[in-house]
Amino acid sequence: MSFYSYKNANAECSPGVVNGNILTGLNQRVCIQVKNVYDSCMSQQQLDDEKVVVSNIVPVLPGNDCKPVSSKPCACNCDGNICTCTCPTCGTGITHQEAVENAENSPCPLPQPCGQWTFESCRSSTTAGKISNLSIERMCDRPQFARVRCSVSVPVDVLFVDQRCQEWMGQATVCVDKDVLMCIPDDSIIPFTLESLVSAICVSGTYIGNCTFEITICVTVVLKVLAEVDIMVPTYGFCQVPPCEEFAENVCDEFFSLPLFPQSSCAFEEVAPCTANASTATGGVTATAALGQTTYACGTTSPVQGCSTCSNCGTTCASTRNSLCPRCGSTMTSVS
Repeated sequence: MSFYSYKNANAECSPGVVNGNILTGLNQRVCIQVKNVYDSCMSQQQLDDEKVVVSNIVPVLPGNDCKPVSSKPCACNCDGNICTCTCPTCGTGITHQEAVENAENSPCPLPQPCGQWTFESCRSSTTAGKISNLSIERMCDRPQFARVRCSVSVPVDVLFVDQRCQEWMGQATVCVDKDVLMCIPDDSIIPFTLESLVSAICVSGTYIGNCTFEITICVTVVLKVLAEVDIMVPTYGFCQVPPCEEFAENVCDEFFSLPLFPQSSCAFEEVAPCTANASTATGGVTATAALGQTTYACGTTSPVQGCSTCSNCGTTCASTRNSLCPRCGSTMTSVS
């Protein structure tokens, strides 16, 4: 199972929302090695008539299993004991890497682009932008601030079709120039770095020849000032890692999780007294003056909520209006 398995959904050792006092359980200080974000800023802009040259063009072919890409498992690249995975979801298209793999494994000769190309779509292929031409100029009138100028390259995958309606995919790069003001830490033994987080999607595009498209693209660029640091944080202790749950069709788990005996919801309802009349027998409530006690419509000497009488057989019990009689199944009516 995992931290978020239904068996561990409310476990105290699982990460998630803290119920109650958030300070309860903080019992130690731990030194951890992380990337500290000193400053960050985001810019979003629409680039019109941006010219991009497409390279590494490959045909979009089905896989050997003849299944659509969206039904394939996650594609993972592992380096040592670190794996990064990309999982297809509904509505997402094929990636350039998947198109290359399908083309390499195709038993048939690969086609060549033919005739006029027609733009279909494009989007960023990774969230990591490449920073170049970086210039950082500290400002004398604003300590710890600097003018940051750089060019951020956003890699995109371009999807298009040729005259024979064969789909193709190629790679291109959109370059965005940034000139921003950011907070820069002082000089230290461990230097700071500047990284970018990018995302882009095309609105429209036109083929203008020579493997070049003219596109309108929406680009988001996040710049971050980072440094690898050792930082002290309060913790709840080490994680208790649950054992892995082997995949199996455990069809009985849901059934076994049910209570052994049926639970009565009536026993847990908040109760309020029925109105008693000390001398009359109206509304199903009678008073026995000779015995000095009140008999309520539910047949008890203590008040309960929702005293109702069956409209058919006259059975009285603790239930709500329009519920069904437990004896004959007719509609119950509330007693005031």
